[in-house]
Amino acid sequence: MPGVCGAKDCGKEASLQCPTCVSLHLPVSYFCSKDCFSKSWSEHKKAHGVVPPPLPDIFVGFEFTGPLRPYPITPRRKVPDSIPKPDYYLTGVPLSERDAKRNGIEVIKKPKDLAALREACRIGREVLDIAGAFVRAGKTTEEIDELVHNSTIERGAYPSPLNYRGFPKSCCTSVNEIVCHGIPDLRPLQNGDIVNVDVSVYHGGFHSDLNETYFVEDESSDVKVDPNTKLLVDTTYNALYKAIEYCKPGAMYRDIGDVIHKVVKEHGFSIIRSYCGHGLGRLFHCGPNIPHYPGNKAVGVMKPGHVFTIEPMINAGGWQD
Repeated sequence: MPGVCGAKDCGKEASLQCPTCVSLHLPVSYFCSKDCFSKSWSEHKKAHGVVPPPLPDIFVGFEFTGPLRPYPITPRRKVPDSIPKPDYYLTGVPLSERDAKRNGIEVIKKPKDLAALREACRIGREVLDIAGAFVRAGKTTEEIDELVHNSTIERGAYPSPLNYRGFPKSCCTSVNEIVCHGIPDLRPLQNGDIVNVDVSVYHGGFHSDLNETYFVEDESSDVKVDPNTKLLVDTTYNALYKAIEYCKPGAMYRDIGDVIHKVVKEHGFSIIRSYCGHGLGRLFHCGPNIPHYPGNKAVGVMKPGHVFTIEPMINAGGWQD
């Protein structure tokens, strides 16, 4: 499938691929002509220094859907004893979530609880903005995780992903074709990448959960994020806000998927079905479930005091894992 020429200020349809990138299994870079390729070489060749290490045994035989490959990860970070922690911080097992399944959707109405929840969300947004400002070519997602971890504990909060069901890091960083829950590692970000940073914090007895997708394209680089990829991110953003506009007491949770689909289908993108939005508050994940695709069978009606996430995951290709 042809792409867009990677030469600065060109933008023409292109089908020529850099042979070095192909041989190193790096993200595909297209050029419309040998002239554009030659003009871009001094900047483009920098990407060739990012060579994936040998695959760990756990991934041998795994069917990757794109050129991205796992890099080494560092040991789990520690959280000071003074910071209150969720029930899973030692075992990785959120027992409170298992018990809550019998009690339906949590209702949060007390002013002091709402204030605590809003504070957790405020801290999460602040930490996410710090991480987003740090994103640039050459930085690793491991460095992003370190920044998120330190920024979270500096604010007296616990990074909710840390050891949740055994997750080894303090945030999720999903690059390019990774849909979600990417594990931060030592791979340097490259110009032309996109990276979603998912930050959740536990503070005052409540969790927050929020994320944003960032473009990796230094001003000095000829390599930019592909226009179709930018359209994908913009479409996802627009679908999210249309879904938020739909929310009110009495609205059906199942209809959120229809709202999102109307935005996405105009551009031929597909909606991930394996992951969904969810309730949160005292628990990191709980009811209701919020599927993002049309025709789903989600149960429930929105009521005052319900707190939940909407996080549509949209693909340029098919929705299947």
